[in-house]
Amino acid sequence: MAIYEAGDPSDQVQRRSRVAGWLMLAFTAAIIIGLSFFPAPYVIDNPGPTYDTLGSVSVGEEDMELILISGEETFESTGSFLLTTVTRSGNPESLPGWIDVMQGWFDPTRTVIPVDVAYPPGISFEQNREAAAIEMENSQQEAVAAALDYLGVAYTSRMVVSQAIEGGPSEGVLLPGDVILSANGMAVDTVSGLREIIADSGVVSPMTLGVEREGSEIDVSLLPRMSEGQERVPMVGILVSGTYDFPIDVDIALENVGGPSAGLMFALGIVEKLSPADITQGKVFAGTGTIDAQGSVGPIGGIRHKMHGALNDGASWFFAPADNCPDLVGHIPDGLQVIPVATLAEAMEALESIHAGTPVAGCVGS
Repeated sequence: MAIYEAGDPSDQVQRRSRVAGWLMLAFTAAIIIGLSFFPAPYVIDNPGPTYDTLGSVSVGEEDMELILISGEETFESTGSFLLTTVTRSGNPESLPGWIDVMQGWFDPTRTVIPVDVAYPPGISFEQNREAAAIEMENSQQEAVAAALDYLGVAYTSRMVVSQAIEGGPSEGVLLPGDVILSANGMAVDTVSGLREIIADSGVVSPMTLGVEREGSEIDVSLLPRMSEGQERVPMVGILVSGTYDFPIDVDIALENVGGPSAGLMFALGIVEKLSPADITQGKVFAGTGTIDAQGSVGPIGGIRHKMHGALNDGASWFFAPADNCPDLVGHIPDGLQVIPVATLAEAMEALESIHAGTPVAGCVGS
């Protein structure tokens, strides 16, 4: 019994199949192209470049030392202290496409974050950038203070209000140029110290700030509230610049990098430059972590990306804030030893142990 009653339609069937196949391919390609242009409500964090705090950087058309110290003798180093960064793809005004987001979900070196988490509502992209720039400036000043404190060099400091954030607890209460002298009756002269007092004060009862305004000392009262974002803490809604009077001049040249997380590596670079001994001994160290004037190292975000950036640029050892260790379990790349530190002094002790060939404690999984 014949399957076909008249003629063999196989050629016609094949032509129709080819046409259907091409149409499906074209439709799939159109979907892929559409997804690549259609914005997704996410941003993507990637490993960023590293910068040697003992080396030079390009500023405009000229190269200059990343850390330039004048007023005191400095010494050369044979190794490197790499500060690590995170590069963020996308922002509320320019979101990535769905294809990039889907690739980020399957890439262990990248993290996809909802845009509302990365940029909390109520704070503009420009305000975020301005805050990150001020945090970087404060981080540099705190790093200088920590390094000089470690070396036993005296200095004085004060805090100046740069801006009261619109809609925040300090709007109309604190003014640009106010010098903060005390908080809840306790003298305070560092950004980290002020943050600790605000955290202890909480958001239930008003707190009192003593400020110097136009040459007069006054007390102001305000009620802190919880910040937005993943790590919610009591805040008063001001941008503060730490102003220090150092006996030496330390200029840090680093463009297009914001936030406070380079503090530890700045401090290590400054100590190295001011120390006759070669602290690195030709080795490449990388790391991250906030630092305050007393040398305490604090946790940061994006540390997984920074480890990959460090390894890619030749580091074998990575200094991480001790409080970040739980975030690293199962994520430490092969070939990198992660050393947890809670203070600048601990980082210096770890360096001595490495050079002496004695074991150094690592984060779990390193």
